[in-house]
Amino acid sequence: MALNIFRNEFKTKLPSTIGWSAAIAGLILVFSAMFSAIAGQVESLNNFLANYPKELLIAFGLNGVDLSTVLGFFSFVFLFIQICLAIQAANYGFSLVSVEESEWTADFLLTKPVKRTRIMTSKVAAAVVCLTITNAAVWAASFLFLNLFRGSHPLDSATLSLLLASIFVFQLFFLGVGLGISMLVRRIRSVIPYSLALAFGMYVLSAFGSQLGTSILEKITPFKHFEPVYALQHGTYDWALVIVSVIVILVSVTAGYILYSRRDIPGVS
Repeated sequence: MALNIFRNEFKTKLPSTIGWSAAIAGLILVFSAMFSAIAGQVESLNNFLANYPKELLIAFGLNGVDLSTVLGFFSFVFLFIQICLAIQAANYGFSLVSVEESEWTADFLLTKPVKRTRIMTSKVAAAVVCLTITNAAVWAASFLFLNLFRGSHPLDSATLSLLLASIFVFQLFFLGVGLGISMLVRRIRSVIPYSLALAFGMYVLSAFGSQLGTSILEKITPFKHFEPVYALQHGTYDWALVIVSVIVILVSVTAGYILYSRRDIPGVS
């Protein structure tokens, strides 16, 4: 029964997974081709950006970035990739349980001889597999298109791998938080507003947190935990912040399981 739940959940999410994977791969293709087209004028662009306020450059991930290098340019692109990945993962997290409640099919599922924890595990596993497919697509597109359009510019594969390796934990953060929040809301009619609010809310905290009067706000967002500029400059992650992400994932997923096991599921009257 649990396997059937996994298959159904995976089959339901697969079309959107293919769509997200293709869209992000297309984004990487466009920006990689753009680098090839402007590579000879990037130095002028660096000088132009140097005149902009530091706060604005930080907001768009351009502070301390050398756009004349392949990875410097890709770190700018990576911010947009992260936003797409955040929306997708948050959407899956919010919809794991709420979609059945909104479609009035949850009571039918819960009448089956399977524990709620196994139902949740099957759903989470299907979502993780779908996110992994998108993750793999990003890896493949990044290496393929950057090598295709880099021209004579060197590409450090190890550093590129470091950037891409952050994706999985980044995705799990939004999946877990989305799941946890969905268990606190009585009923979610549409997951899109919640997904967009979570993804862009975390981005805004990362981009403008320090300008709101305290840098503590920056510490709770994975956009700051896996900041591409930091990884490029230091050749590693800020592991203290990575641990924050892991803790948030564990707490939110655990809370999701506990709340789901106690949740009063509405049925068709």
